[in-house]
Amino acid sequence: MIERRQLHITGIVQGVGFRPFVYRWASDLQLTGTVLNNAKGVMIELQGPSAKLDIFIQELATNPPPLARIDHITHGQLAVKLAETHFEIVQSDSQSDGTKDPSLAALVAVSADKSTCQDCLGDMRNPQDRHFGYAFTNCTNCGPRYTIINALPYDRHHTAMADFAMCPDCAKAYQDPLNRRYHAQPVSCPKCGPHLSLKTPKGELIALTPLLHSQNNSIAVLAAAADKLAQGHILAIKGLGGFHLMCDARNSYAVSQLRQRKQRKAKPLAVMMPSIEMAKQYVTGTEAEWQTLSSPERPIVLMQALDEHDLSPEIAPNIPKLGVFLPYTPLHHLLLSQFNGPLVATSANVSGEPIITDCDVLISQLGHVVDAIVDHNRPILNGCDDSVVQLIQQPNGNTPQVQVLRLARGYAPLSSPLTAPLTRSILAVGAQQKNAIAFGFGANVFLSPHIGDLFSVSAEQYFERTLGTFARLYHFSPELIVHDKHPDYAPSRWAEAQQQKSLDTQSGASGSIQTLSVQHHHAHVLSVMAINQYQDPVLGFSFDGTGLGDDGSLWGGEVLLTRLDKAERLAHFEAISLLGGEQAIKQPVRLLLALLFEQMSLAAVQTLELPILKSLTPLTLSNLHRIWQSGNTIKSSSVGRLFDALACALGLIDTTQFEGQAGMLIEAAARRADKKHLPPLILNLPLSSSEDDPQQVQVWCSSQLFKQLIVHITEAPLSSQRQSIIARAFLHSLGDAICSYAARYPSLPIALCGGVFQNQYLLEYCLSKLHLQGNTVLPNKHIPVNDGGIALGQLWYGIHQEAI
Repeated sequence: MIERRQLHITGIVQGVGFRPFVYRWASDLQLTGTVLNNAKGVMIELQGPSAKLDIFIQELATNPPPLARIDHITHGQLAVKLAETHFEIVQSDSQSDGTKDPSLAALVAVSADKSTCQDCLGDMRNPQDRHFGYAFTNCTNCGPRYTIINALPYDRHHTAMADFAMCPDCAKAYQDPLNRRYHAQPVSCPKCGPHLSLKTPKGELIALTPLLHSQNNSIAVLAAAADKLAQGHILAIKGLGGFHLMCDARNSYAVSQLRQRKQRKAKPLAVMMPSIEMAKQYVTGTEAEWQTLSSPERPIVLMQALDEHDLSPEIAPNIPKLGVFLPYTPLHHLLLSQFNGPLVATSANVSGEPIITDCDVLISQLGHVVDAIVDHNRPILNGCDDSVVQLIQQPNGNTPQVQVLRLARGYAPLSSPLTAPLTRSILAVGAQQKNAIAFGFGANVFLSPHIGDLFSVSAEQYFERTLGTFARLYHFSPELIVHDKHPDYAPSRWAEAQQQKSLDTQSGASGSIQTLSVQHHHAHVLSVMAINQYQDPVLGFSFDGTGLGDDGSLWGGEVLLTRLDKAERLAHFEAISLLGGEQAIKQPVRLLLALLFEQMSLAAVQTLELPILKSLTPLTLSNLHRIWQSGNTIKSSSVGRLFDALACALGLIDTTQFEGQAGMLIEAAARRADKKHLPPLILNLPLSSSEDDPQQVQVWCSSQLFKQLIVHITEAPLSSQRQSIIARAFLHSLGDAICSYAARYPSLPIALCGGVFQNQYLLEYCLSKLHLQGNTVLPNKHIPVNDGGIALGQLWYGIHQEAI
C-alpha cells in the first residue's frame, strides 16, 4: 500500500550531513519525496510502500548521521502524489522562521564546531587531490559551524563563506548528494576559498615564495611560521574561534618571554601535540583520557605529566598536570606536521578579556607580545575558546566521566530537548565570573559557549554580542530574564536595565520583560538538576569561592536542601573575616590569620614558626588583629578560601597568582602522599551540635580544623613529605564531612557543585565514599561544575516558576 508521510525532525540536524543521509537512504529504499531545511529543523516528505516507510523511519531514529542528534520526530499523513518519480533535496526554506506560539516551536540546534575528519586529512595529504596542503579543507562531517554562522537555516549565504564564490570543482561536489561535501557550507579549495597571510606585529604583509601553485599559499605560510617557532619566536595564529599565542613548548626562553610579555606569571599554559604518539612522551593517561583527547570535540584534557620530559618547566610551574590537546583544524594539522613538536597554544587575549577574533584588535592589544602573525581572510563571526575537561574516575569500575571545566569549542552551543514545551521564552544571564548564558523556548534549552569574566567594558560587550548572536539565530526575545541575586554583577545590572527599557517602551503594559533573581549557590545545584531534568528535592553541596547569600553575607560552603523554588540552608562552613576585603583573596595570609585569630591570641600567633607570618612586620600583624577584633569586616563561608589559607600555611604560595592555584597545588601534594604510600593523618572537622534545636543551621568549625593543621605544620621542620601528608589530610577531612552529612539523607540524590569540586582528588574521594554508603549522586554531565553552569541553573529556576 502506497503512503505519503511528512516527517518533521528537530535537534542537531543541520550542517551535519542530514539531508544527503536522508537522500541516500530513501534512494536505496526506492522511496520518492523531498527533504529540506528550515529554521524549525528538517522537513521530509516520503512516499512509498508502508513497510519501507517504517523501515526508513526506524533507521533514521536509531542510526542518524554521526554528528547529528535527533530530539523529536513528528509524523503526519499527506495525499499521495502519483506522478512523483524520484527523491530530491530541495532548497532550504529561509522564510520559515518558526512560530510565534512558543508552545509549538521546535527549533533546529546550531551545531558546535568539529575537528577535521580522517577523510579530509587524507585529502590534505594526497598530492593528487585539489585540497593537498590546504588549510581550510572540510566536509559535511567536520569543520566550522557555530563560529561561522550568522543566521538560520544553516546555508552558505548565512555564513562567513558568503563572499567566497565556489569554483566549478567545489560547486560540483557541493551539489552532488552522493559526495561527502554536499552542502558542506564552508566547502572550498585553493582556487576559491580563504587564504593565509603572514604578517609582522604591526600588520604588514611578509612576502613569501609559494611552495605550491600560486593559489595555495598554506604550505608556504605555515612552513615560514614553523621556522619562526623553531627559532624561539612567539606567533599569533588565527584558528577556528579566535587567535592562539603559540611558541615552542620545549624552549624555556620562549615560554618565559610569552609569560613576561603577556603578564601571565604562573597560570598553566595548554600544549598542542602533533599526535597521540608524541603526547605519550609527555603525559600518562587512562584509555578514557586518550579517547577524549582524540574525540571529534578535541578538548584540552588535563592529564598527569610524566616525571621526565623535555617541556619547559615554565608551562605549569609546580603542577604535575598538563593541559594537552591535538590539532583540530587543517591549519593546525599542517603547522604541527611542519614543526613536528609540541607547541604552547594559549588563547590570545588580554588577561580577563575575551578571546581575540580580529587581526586589527590583536595588533592593537597584543602586538607587543608577538613576533609574527598568521592571519586568514575567513571572518570569525562568533568567537569561541577551547574547551577544557578532565576525566573523573567513577566508583565500582564504572566508565570515567568527562568533567567540563570550560564549555566551548566542540561542545557548545549545548542544547537539550525538554519533555514539555515552555509557555514563555526565558533568558538566564549567568554569573559574573566564567559567564555563559542560557535560554529556553519552545521545547528546547540552550547553553552558550564560555564568555568569561565580566570585569571590563570589552568583556561586557562580548557578553552582549553573544546575546545578540543567539537572538539573531533564533529570533529570540525573552519574556523573562533570570539573574543572580547580587545586584552589582554585570549580568544583574543588564537584566534590570532590560526590564526598565521594556517598561519605558510598553509604558507599564503587561507585555514588558519580567525579571527574577536566584541565589548563586541555589543556581549551582539547580544546574545539576537541570541537565538531569530532575524536579524532586536533592541534597546539594555547593562549594566555591564566593557568592552573595540570602542573608547578605558571602557564601561558598553550603549544604542546601534544594527544591525547584527554594533552597533551605542546612549547614555551612564557618564564616571567616576577609581581612582587607579583596586583598584577603590576593594575599591569603590574611585568611590564615582570620582563622587563627578565632582560636588563638595575637601573642600566640606571633610565636608561631610559620615563614609566611615571619614575613609580616609586628605592626602589620597587630593592625590585622585590630581589624579582626573590630568585627567590621566582610565574612565568607567559602571553602575555596580555606584552600588559599592552607596553601599559604604550607608554604606553597604567598600570593594568589591565578584562580584555583591553591587547589591545584594542594591536590598535587595529596597525590604525592598517595604515590609514596605516606602514613595517614586524621583531622577533626567539628560540626556544631543541633540536638537542642533540630531546625538550627549547622556549622563546620573551620578555625578548629586549622588550629590542628597549624600544630602539625609547626611541630617539626616542614619537609615535602609532611606537606603532602597534611594536604591529603585536609582533603580527606572535607570529603569525610561531605559524606558524613550525606549519610543523614540516604533517600535524597546528592549534587556536588561549585568550583571546589574541580579538585579531582576531592571529587573522586567523595564519589567513592558516597557510593560505598549507598548515596546516589546526580552526574554533572557536560555542564561545568564551576560558575560556567550557573546560567542553566538560573534557567531551570525560571522554567519552574509560576507566571508573575
